[in-house]
Amino acid sequence: MGSKSRNKGARGEVELSKELTRVLGVGARRGRQFSGSPDSPDVLVDSPDLHVECKRVEAFNAYKALDQATCDAGTKVPIVAHRRNRREWIIVCRLDDLPRLAAVLTEILQRQCSTTKS
Repeated sequence: MGSKSRNKGARGEVELSKELTRVLGVGARRGRQFSGSPDSPDVLVDSPDLHVECKRVEAFNAYKALDQATCDAGTKVPIVAHRRNRREWIIVCRLDDLPRLAAVLTEILQRQCSTTKS
């Protein structure tokens, strides 16, 4: 992978972190810059049950990206966030993971609501 592609990926991770913080109201940051491990998630979200893989590319292979996220996720719910140039972010997950993803998102949003009420 060339430096242009790596830079675009890093910018995508920062951008996605900001968007997840905006949409979910929780902390999110680039994974590798803090933990340094090659198998760390691209984006760390303040949830112990979510593994986020970021793909900021034009040619997107959803199954390949989801296989990578699933392999790296362990017991966490794997999701892949993707964005092409001049398009919005989308999230991909396996249908069988949808109930677990809904539970994780509900927990995040409930935690956010209780924090704002305090």
